[in-house]
Amino acid sequence: MVTLKDRRKLGKAARDKCPRSAHAQLGRIDRDPLPLIEQSSDGRVGPLVALRYGRMLVSPFTFYRGSALLQAHDLSGTPNMGLLAPICGDAHLMNFGGFATPERNLQFSVNDFDETHPGPWEWDLKRLVASFMIAAQDLRHSAEDAERLCREVVASYQQGMAGYAEQGALEVWYDSLELQELLETAPSKAALALVERTIAKAGRRTHAELLPKISLRDEQGRLLIRDDLPEIFHLHEQSTLLDKNDDWMKLKHWQPLYDGFMRDYRSTLQGDRRELLARFEVQDLVFKVVGVGSVGTRCLVALLTDHLEQPLFLQFKEARASVLAGFVKAKSRLRHQGQRVVEGQRLMQSASDLFLGWTTGPSGRHFYVRQLRDMKVSAELETFDVESFVGYAQVCGSCLARAHAKASGAAAEISGYIGKSDAFADALVDYARAYAKHNELDFERFQQACRQGKLQARTEADFTADHLP
Repeated sequence: MVTLKDRRKLGKAARDKCPRSAHAQLGRIDRDPLPLIEQSSDGRVGPLVALRYGRMLVSPFTFYRGSALLQAHDLSGTPNMGLLAPICGDAHLMNFGGFATPERNLQFSVNDFDETHPGPWEWDLKRLVASFMIAAQDLRHSAEDAERLCREVVASYQQGMAGYAEQGALEVWYDSLELQELLETAPSKAALALVERTIAKAGRRTHAELLPKISLRDEQGRLLIRDDLPEIFHLHEQSTLLDKNDDWMKLKHWQPLYDGFMRDYRSTLQGDRRELLARFEVQDLVFKVVGVGSVGTRCLVALLTDHLEQPLFLQFKEARASVLAGFVKAKSRLRHQGQRVVEGQRLMQSASDLFLGWTTGPSGRHFYVRQLRDMKVSAELETFDVESFVGYAQVCGSCLARAHAKASGAAAEISGYIGKSDAFADALVDYARAYAKHNELDFERFQQACRQGKLQARTEADFTADHLP
């Protein structure tokens, strides 16, 4: 039987092939970013691609968030220890947050899995560390504070993985981070107040609280979701941003689209959850624009109500091939992209959305399904003082370690590779600092392309003005 000591030695031996110092390398950065950016826009809703570019233009940080394909390309030229496992694929710091478990407990974890795919665990950690460097620079923190944030991410990952190496499989599987626990570990009064506000905000972000904000009643008294361009629009009305030749426009009404979604989706839920879903009746379906990197992909929100008109908002989000798919030798065993996202999420989180499932839409497009908004909260970086930012870095690093340990079952090997010294952290800080500079160069080329009209970018205000009656 292979012992814990043997597994750690196996990880340590991987340093012969891939020294920890090698992780400072940037990879395949001798490329033009524009073709890759345009490639990532293929298949998106045409008018919304310009909105996506407009959001990416806000800052180097929003550009970084919207260009996961660029870093996946670059990382494919970097060395790794050779351990491939399910990873997030887009583990930047804004893809962590709080959410409600089916038992209504508030947990904190990785919460975006659109790009999940088998890959080197180092890629997730590098994307996370670089995101802290870029965000800190964007928010005008000092170079010393930016480096400190990166070191805290790596140190928390290192410590977390060492701890999971000592735990049994069930201990790792059941481990979670409750938001309430952060009240006990907040590094400052400001951080404590921030956690308290976050918990209070999550408690307010319910379907019942959302309903009056985005709904209205028509002349027949039916509940409908209110159009709010460019964020929300009905598919088959004058507010639509879909092209008249779009295949969804041939349906003439949203009901056949919804019915098609539900046929496949129900079978991906547990039996008790199918029974719960059956107690709701659909009222409306709209297109909803989300995020930065996802803008232009197809995302729909359905409003359902029970016999007391209590709401349930379901989100149908298009699942495309992961940005990692073309850059790793390992292939996903799942052909359905929605199933890939769902199974990756279930594997990396300790608890997942009650209604998480997948389905197929018209023209064979793949989707995954989850609740909209339900007690979900994300970081408001602008409100962080340095100590709060440090605390957030620590939490993200430890949460990523937990997700990797659970998904890979290889905490001992990873911990053995990282070791106890600062060698790995030194390399990743150097990587983050250098990649932040390279991201700036890519951002400048992107800005220039938009100014010259090679890429069309539109702001939210542009869209609103274009569609005013």
